[in-house]
Amino acid sequence: MIKDLSRNGLRNCIDRIVSFFSKQPRDREALIEILRNSEGRNLLDPDALAMIEGALHVSDIQVRDIMIPRVQMIVIKNNSEPKNILPIVLESGHSRFPVIGNDADEVLGILLAKDFLNYFADDKQGKFNIKDLMRSAVFVPESKRLNVLLREFRSSRNHMAIVVDEYSCVSGLVTIEDVIEEIVGNIQDEHDIEEEEHIIPYGHHRYTVSAMTPINEFNDYFKISLSDAEYDTIGGLILNAFGHVPNRGELLEFEGFNVKILRADKRRIYLMRMTRLEQPSVPLDDIA
Repeated sequence: MIKDLSRNGLRNCIDRIVSFFSKQPRDREALIEILRNSEGRNLLDPDALAMIEGALHVSDIQVRDIMIPRVQMIVIKNNSEPKNILPIVLESGHSRFPVIGNDADEVLGILLAKDFLNYFADDKQGKFNIKDLMRSAVFVPESKRLNVLLREFRSSRNHMAIVVDEYSCVSGLVTIEDVIEEIVGNIQDEHDIEEEEHIIPYGHHRYTVSAMTPINEFNDYFKISLSDAEYDTIGGLILNAFGHVPNRGELLEFEGFNVKILRADKRRIYLMRMTRLEQPSVPLDDIA
């Protein structure tokens, strides 16, 4: 009797498994629903589910949706001297920079930070010519789908592309990291702040600030008195001040600080650069 019950129980279990996995999803939404059910049954890790969903959605996203806008691009003029380029490379923390001619529509190439720094390591330094260091630029239309762009990045081994509009004018840039973050979420690199370090000084009156910094800690550090009645973290206050979830690179003047979003996704802010104002009228462009 017990043996029969065990056999029946095993048969029922097998039937349920076969029935679950034999369902053919009608469309992408049905497939995602199956995956979410799998996560609810602990058959799929939540992080894995998020990545699978991200991978499925990149074909719906165009370059224009994630690009860094032209006005927020950090560029280098082709006639710049090394002494003027070095601060840009060191302060930005970026590894690649568009090299422009007369304006941002004239992108001549891409300068890699490692190529530029190798110039200083060469004992046989001659007359500096940025053309000898920069690499060819890749141009992509705003309408290109991210799954196609990622495939092209992988095959060409390029990590940055200049985005152009229908009139061939530069509208921004996009990196392979931007595309990957749409799949796996925010990626921290060596320039990001450690979890236990909420505030790090960066240059003259500049600070890298984690959005998770408690307001009372922020107040103690800067000797100010922001209210913590409605929010616990500085990120909550900044999000409320924006009135929407900001994109990377968006700017805001807030309580005596110029704020630039360094890292964010569609749901939250992660990291900010905050510049304390010495004069009330410091323009936002000064920190872009």
